[in-house]
Amino acid sequence: MSEKIVEHELTWHTSYWPLIGSVGVLFLAPLAFAFYFVYKMPMMSIISLGIGAPLTIISIAGWVKEGIEDEHGYSEGHSVWAMPIFIVAEATLFVGFFAAYWALRLTAPVWPPAGTPHEMPFAIPLIMTAILLSSSVTIHMAEKHLEEETGNKGGFLKWLIITIILGAAFLSLSAYEWSELMHEGFNIKTNIYSSVFFPLTGFHGSHVLVGIAMFVCILIPALAGKISEPFVKSASIYWHFVDIVWLFVVSQVYFW
Repeated sequence: MSEKIVEHELTWHTSYWPLIGSVGVLFLAPLAFAFYFVYKMPMMSIISLGIGAPLTIISIAGWVKEGIEDEHGYSEGHSVWAMPIFIVAEATLFVGFFAAYWALRLTAPVWPPAGTPHEMPFAIPLIMTAILLSSSVTIHMAEKHLEEETGNKGGFLKWLIITIILGAAFLSLSAYEWSELMHEGFNIKTNIYSSVFFPLTGFHGSHVLVGIAMFVCILIPALAGKISEPFVKSASIYWHFVDIVWLFVVSQVYFW
């Protein structure tokens, strides 16, 4: 028995999904932005996004699936404790965005600058806020049912699916808002406000997309009866973080 324990402790678990994810992020962010803004090659930027987005989503799905089905005891892993560390790193990126916006906003002689639509949408971001805050409640309910239910996980699945639907509704409204603004001639190159508005809301949207991907990766094994409670908890922590960040985005970018 002791030999088996020692063998288990010395077993290294390797995965190629982090490498694929890193390559996806490379195409999704630095290369796409460099092609568009530095080298003035919009087609290459689109191609880069087309490569990076699928690679990132696939790597998240594969890594999560691999973790949930880990035969070495994933349920006793460090995902719950690792998530706050990851969130701190992500929070610093958002702080950089906000600091740049505050510096521009406070030093601008006139705000909003010329080219900004006279009536920025306010109803849509309020609806988006209500949806995202509701999704925090639904994922909490999913966790609660997961802790209370034994055998039958119907309540957990129901609230998890509702959370995914709410996240998808949030992204759909964000895409609709972008479309309407661009139709009015307000795009990322219009003025200094748009150059902050689109990257900041888009960066937050990418985090919402990652959260939805995590929930889908939980849902698929859960339908087959495989649920990792620590991973559900860590995904829930991440989702609450995304919701809190949105409160800063909507209050600063839309209503200030």
